[in-house]
Amino acid sequence: MGTLVLDATTKTIQAVMSGAAATSNPEFTAAYADSTSSTLTEGANDGALNGTTAVTLVGSPGASTRRVIKWITIQNKDTAPVTITITYNNSSGSTSRQIAKVTLAVNDTWTIDGTFTTTGGLKSGGVTGPASSTDNAITRFDGTTGSAIQSSSASIDDNGAGTFVGTVNVSGTSSGPADLRLYEDTDNGTNYVSLVSPSLLAANRALGLPDPSATTFTAASIDQTLGYINAPVNEQSAAYTAVAGDSGKIIFHPSTDANARTFTIPANSSVAYPVGTVLTFVNMTSQVVTIAITTDTLYLAGSGTTGSRSLAQYGIATAVKMTSTTWLISGTGLT
Repeated sequence: MGTLVLDATTKTIQAVMSGAAATSNPEFTAAYADSTSSTLTEGANDGALNGTTAVTLVGSPGASTRRVIKWITIQNKDTAPVTITITYNNSSGSTSRQIAKVTLAVNDTWTIDGTFTTTGGLKSGGVTGPASSTDNAITRFDGTTGSAIQSSSASIDDNGAGTFVGTVNVSGTSSGPADLRLYEDTDNGTNYVSLVSPSLLAANRALGLPDPSATTFTAASIDQTLGYINAPVNEQSAAYTAVAGDSGKIIFHPSTDANARTFTIPANSSVAYPVGTVLTFVNMTSQVVTIAITTDTLYLAGSGTTGSRSLAQYGIATAVKMTSTTWLISGTGLT
């Protein structure tokens, strides 16, 4: 246990806050014993701090008396963290010695033996936090003192899964762009997906936008992706009308279906594919597949004729959306 001694009538122990309390000033208690050549008398003091006005925790002893301070406590009764400076003052020499400067979280208590939490635990390192927190929340520094922390809306659960609210910023450095990697295993594995920003950006960019000059998502672009390493196959053995999710896919008529089929490109009013959307059609059966258009216009590449097209066996055709209501189609086995 720490001990302080006042051995002159000019010496006191004082405390002052760095600013006014939000609702309630911290409260203090002090216990001491006055010793003379023939007597030992115990005494105590208590009260509250007063913002930036210094408050005497333990007054000076009488003449020919040594005041031995056995205990001092200061508890933060406020609704926010408070910073308190405790000093050893000698008015005869106008000298003030700092004993401690501490930031107390709500309901924490400073003593001459250290700072304690509401559960009686001794804090170390001078870091203080809130009276309560959200389970699994990531702690953040509160202010710039380096000694106060606070809770946050971001969290990491017991399995290591992170949850963040709002924007997550990953910044590059002067020596290179940011690199966000997703690994296959918890030990980082050998394979990963890497998202790397280009070295030069003329403007903000968002993934999934159909047009590099665009800066915001639209309803038509919500279903867009970065594309595929291999084009997915959508096998159809009946009449079929393409959907938004078919963008970038192959609509496939298998050889096991020996029937003529009609695959329809829907009107823009039904499915608003972004300009640049690609639909690919493959026909493996001996029967003709009709590639139909509704109220929009389907142009045949090289001739400019319009209307539905026929795709023969082993034929492959690609339709590209050129404007909101026009498509251009070309291929092998296409008439």
